[in-house]
Amino acid sequence: MKAWRVSANGEPREVMRLEEVPDPEPGPGQLLLRVRAANVNFPDALLCRGHYQVRPPLPFTPGVEICGEVLAVGEGADGAVGQRVLAQPPLPDGGFAEYAVADARSVRPAPEALDDAEAAALHIGYQTGWFGLHRRARLQAGETLLVHAAAGGVGSAAVQLGKAAGARVIGVVGGADKARIARELGCDLVLDRRTDDLVAEVKNATGGRGADVVYDPVGGDAYAKSVKCIAFEGRIVVVGFASGAIPSPALNHALVKNYSVLGLHWGLYNTKDPAAVDACHEELTKLAAQGVVRPLIGGRIPLAGAAEAVQRVADGTSTGRLVVLPELEETR
Repeated sequence: MKAWRVSANGEPREVMRLEEVPDPEPGPGQLLLRVRAANVNFPDALLCRGHYQVRPPLPFTPGVEICGEVLAVGEGADGAVGQRVLAQPPLPDGGFAEYAVADARSVRPAPEALDDAEAAALHIGYQTGWFGLHRRARLQAGETLLVHAAAGGVGSAAVQLGKAAGARVIGVVGGADKARIARELGCDLVLDRRTDDLVAEVKNATGGRGADVVYDPVGGDAYAKSVKCIAFEGRIVVVGFASGAIPSPALNHALVKNYSVLGLHWGLYNTKDPAAVDACHEELTKLAAQGVVRPLIGGRIPLAGAAEAVQRVADGTSTGRLVVLPELEETR
């Protein structure tokens, strides 16, 4: 089969190589999947660079979440051939390939309301948003939610989930095109970090109170401005550091302004509270069926374009989710 391989760390377009490798076979408790869609995530870029918290042995195949079709069931595994599922192929053999294996216990049914690309994009980003907003920040209807990178894959999920929860959503973006997308997603107010005074605008929009919840997958300057416009007893959810800059919180500032800084690593819930992950998936499936959430797909890309797609996400030039569709190769 064809699979992208990384044999040395560096920028994705420089180190990812499309190679012929043996077809995988499912081991005990595993499922063999035909990859129907593989979502591109920022961690894929970090994996290529060697900067992610997990460092798989070289060479490895990136691609941390897919929508796949079950082709074969390993010994002792539960699964049905032909079933469409969401999965996280365990590294070092990720999802940017024609086939992948996954632990049967970790796969979940793909929502029928979504196509392959949308389904692949529903899993990690929306689960992260759900746990961040509801379990960590306890977002309430009527509160103001500030979302950084609101037109990106992670941010767009938070915007939709915030609106579904009854919050007033302020989206922060970079550029007019992304501002248009954020408005279409349902943001009540959109701010351009390049031209708007974010702190002043947030305070003005909230009558001086500030944002009750901040959802920050960016870090750096985004975090620095967030603490200047956070409300009394507000909550800042730290999701990631797409800017490349990891802020150092001033705890004395958190003390005198009475706000909380909440870390969120969604992957831990898979081991610490898997039942909550299952319940979240059921809720997201229901919201998708109702049309309340639908992943924003910024590009459907053939397998040959995966390296460039990962680079675009790394560079912050993409909107929504870029999704790799191996079947597009067969129709070209």
